[in-house]
Amino acid sequence: MRTLLSLLAAALLGGPLARGVESLPRILLYTRNGLTLEGKKGYVHDNIPDSVAMVRKLGAENGFAVDVSDDPAAFTDANLKKYRALVFSNTNNQIFDTEDQRGALQRYIRGGGGFAGIHSACGSMRAWPWFWAMAGGSFVRHPKLQEFTIQVVDRKHPSTSGFAETFRWTDEFYFLRDMPPGLHVLLVGDLSTLNDSQKPVNETTRPLAWCHSFEGGRCWFTTLGHRKEAYADPIFQKHILGGIRWAMGATTK
Repeated sequence: MRTLLSLLAAALLGGPLARGVESLPRILLYTRNGLTLEGKKGYVHDNIPDSVAMVRKLGAENGFAVDVSDDPAAFTDANLKKYRALVFSNTNNQIFDTEDQRGALQRYIRGGGGFAGIHSACGSMRAWPWFWAMAGGSFVRHPKLQEFTIQVVDRKHPSTSGFAETFRWTDEFYFLRDMPPGLHVLLVGDLSTLNDSQKPVNETTRPLAWCHSFEGGRCWFTTLGHRKEAYADPIFQKHILGGIRWAMGATTK
């Protein structure tokens, strides 16, 4: 009991425990869902609390601190300097209010910062080409939730090393536009296993996860993660952890 009380006192008084937490590398987990371009309320994923709990757990187990916010006011030069990476989990539509906030994100990336995006984050800022290029594309549509086959393109990357070479997965299969050339594709979806009357007939696969260097920053993205249950899946957790750590610069592959 005395040990527990001592730890609590140390934390409250800024002792070694508190200093230890403060010394950890930090990430900002951003979950903003704004209005559509037409000024209407957009779709908000019910998986956000699950994703927040998962990332906090990953941080506690792997030595990084996690700050969570849905407030675009967090995007200032002074605040972003604290973070090794920014993780956008299921953000959607207009997630910034001002040009200054957009500029802070750009300066952060151009200064060597890291970005990791999860699922509907590619539906954010649908009228901002710079954001599309940074994230790796802009959301267009998805067919109904279903099971399909995924192929691993890079099995050495930390975000995909936990997957089998091919595997079945239930999710929303995202189609994006304006995907920039030069993306390092990590996962692709097999279109022959997808029930979708609108799928392209001249393609066999579509990228589902990727990474790239962008204007000096490290950017990673996965389109997977619609179902709440995915965030409790150890393999999916390893996928997200690998992406976050890569964006933080903790690993080079």
